[in-house]
Amino acid sequence: MLVIGIIFLLPFIWMLSASFKPEADVFKYPVQWIPHNWNVVENYRAVWFGDPPFMLYYWNSIKVSVMTILISVITSAMAAYAFSKIYFRGRDTLFIIVLLTFMIPGQAVLVPQFIMYRSLGLFDTHIGLVLLESFSALGTFMLRQAFMSIHSEFIESAKIDGAGHLRIFAQIALPLVQPFIATYAILRFIWTWNDYQAPLIFLRSPELFTVQLGINRFADATGEYYSLIMAGTCSAILPLVIVFLLAQKHVIGGIALGGVKG
Repeated sequence: MLVIGIIFLLPFIWMLSASFKPEADVFKYPVQWIPHNWNVVENYRAVWFGDPPFMLYYWNSIKVSVMTILISVITSAMAAYAFSKIYFRGRDTLFIIVLLTFMIPGQAVLVPQFIMYRSLGLFDTHIGLVLLESFSALGTFMLRQAFMSIHSEFIESAKIDGAGHLRIFAQIALPLVQPFIATYAILRFIWTWNDYQAPLIFLRSPELFTVQLGINRFADATGEYYSLIMAGTCSAILPLVIVFLLAQKHVIGGIALGGVKG
């Protein structure tokens, strides 16, 4: 297991090592895992304060990710509550249709989405990118399983006391599924932050680029600067590492609860 773990870590270690080296040493053979010549400050200064404006791309990624998480959690939680606790005609059929949309590869709907966004004026905007990723069949499914674990007696008691579904959802159901909400929010953040395809297709203006597109700008007609690309990549994964370290208990706990109660 230790050997397998080290093998999986090798690409990350190489990336980190390359971000510390001068460009000429990146592909030296045999590999210098510990650089002989250090170029750390120059590389990271060129990434963060040079041209292209990596700091702007970083801010764009944070903005898009936070907005996507907020909207996605709200829409998925409300849909999940409706599919689990509100009885209406055709509910189960509609839920199956929602699940079926999860089976459709994202690439299959890119062209219709592109045409629709152009006609609605959402192309090349952050709002368009946020809306594109704010509605998730997987999130609805995950949170529906969580809401189904809440005993109906809680809901019925609240109804008897005169509470409507909106109040029951906000004040009773939502607090009871907080571990699942946290898990989904963290997973949504990781998916959105790492997404390369959607920004590539739906953004054109360089000032709107996210980190994943911004890293590409270290490669141009004159060549590819792998030391800078690796420094940018190390910078890009930093929020993911921080979020995981801070929230790993929620992720593991949420997945464990989902496995038991789902």
